[in-house]
Amino acid sequence: MDWKSENTVLSYSYPCKKDTGFFFFPVKKVHELISMGKSSEMDVLLDLWIHTVYNDTHVQGSEVGPVVYIRNHTGSPLTSYSELAERWGRSKATTCRIIKKLEGLDYISVISFSGSHGSVIYLKNYLSTMFSLSDVLIDKEEVALSLSLTVQVPDDAETAPEPEISEQIVVSDPIDGVPKTHINFIIEKVANLLETQALPCCRCRKAKYQLSKLSDCRGLYRFQIICPFGDRTYQFELRIRTNEPHTPPALFRQTQTIELKGGNSHV
Repeated sequence: MDWKSENTVLSYSYPCKKDTGFFFFPVKKVHELISMGKSSEMDVLLDLWIHTVYNDTHVQGSEVGPVVYIRNHTGSPLTSYSELAERWGRSKATTCRIIKKLEGLDYISVISFSGSHGSVIYLKNYLSTMFSLSDVLIDKEEVALSLSLTVQVPDDAETAPEPEISEQIVVSDPIDGVPKTHINFIIEKVANLLETQALPCCRCRKAKYQLSKLSDCRGLYRFQIICPFGDRTYQFELRIRTNEPHTPPALFRQTQTIELKGGNSHV
């Protein structure tokens, strides 16, 4: 009813095809709606849709897929059921039930992490509805990488098929206690994530992925993606460790030391 007073960007009504399309809903109005009392399941779903972002450089994990980000100026989409319960005016148990129901209806994907990290919510069918693009599959390990969290190699990594890039992987220094299959798994996840961030060499089947020990730091390795044509190299640091015997290794991503070399470019 008060479209003109709330809208400060568009001076027209957006046309859409018969029975399809979308309408603009100001974020401010959503906040007013969910603050009225107990949010209904539809209120919750509307809140999730309104706060979904995709491929936003200011929001971690949004390059992996459409992620729900409650704007808190942190850039992190990690949340907890306690925070959501307070936001929606429901109990933690009810909030958990609603989230599980929406996940069961295939509306959302919930990626949970151990400890106090929390969970990340990805919206399904967002890309196809909003932009007529193919929806993407959400991979937990890639999400963890994008959020700079520990990645646990799954128990079935040793029996999983070899990744397509396995022949492109070169390990200069052996890593004690870490099988080759685990190293391939880790590097494949890193390459997949970097491909979503538009690193062109990750799409090239001739590129080399080289892992070598960095100085004498325990578990710290230099990870390079080398162009076969010799015009660029991407350099990262990975920390790989084994927790206990028979425990899969974990991967840490050091985002503060990402270096791109090539020509005069330096990032």
